[in-house]
Amino acid sequence: MMQKETLGQHISQQFTAEMDELRSRFLGMGGLVEKQVNEAVTALIEADTALAQLVREADKHTNRMETTIDEECVRILARRQPAASDLRLIISISKAVIDLERIGDEASKIAKRAIQLTEEGESPKGYVEVRHIGDQVRKMVQEALDAFARFDSAQAREVVAYDKTVDREYKTALRELITYMMEDPRSISRVLNVIWALRSLERIGDHARNIARLVIYLVEGDKL
Repeated sequence: MMQKETLGQHISQQFTAEMDELRSRFLGMGGLVEKQVNEAVTALIEADTALAQLVREADKHTNRMETTIDEECVRILARRQPAASDLRLIISISKAVIDLERIGDEASKIAKRAIQLTEEGESPKGYVEVRHIGDQVRKMVQEALDAFARFDSAQAREVVAYDKTVDREYKTALRELITYMMEDPRSISRVLNVIWALRSLERIGDHARNIARLVIYLVEGDKL
């Protein structure tokens, strides 16, 4: 009987360690993706092609991390048959890691636009909007990941609500930039690069919102 209890404790400790490692890997990937977003926006605003290239190279590492975490989720599900709360955590991570990978993709797209703008010449418009919306979505990503780390559904709800503000400001910036291009056709190519960067930032906000929704599901058990 004692042997069975000892074995049961050992299996339980192993499972706890595996879950802690899975969560740690997810948050580690989140930190890397957050850094990608920060550096992509900086690269565009400061016309730093070297930094932009580093962001694009980091995306390969992000993709590998997603694969590793996804495989670990499948392995734990197959071997451990976890109970309800642990099952929610695994499902949340398996879904949130997709959003993290896509945030990395969008950061890489912004970095690509930064390189193109440096080659074509600085855009006459849109950098103020990139800086402003960039700051907003960087904060969304940071707070969504912080909510995930602390299982804070109240903070997650704030991130979800804030996404509407980002969407409104993106649409306003888009209208202004389109109007500017119509008035000065010579600016079209360069301003379009800024518009695509803003589009990527808006999508990053959407993915941060998705992660925040998963925190609410994880903590409160609401349907996805």
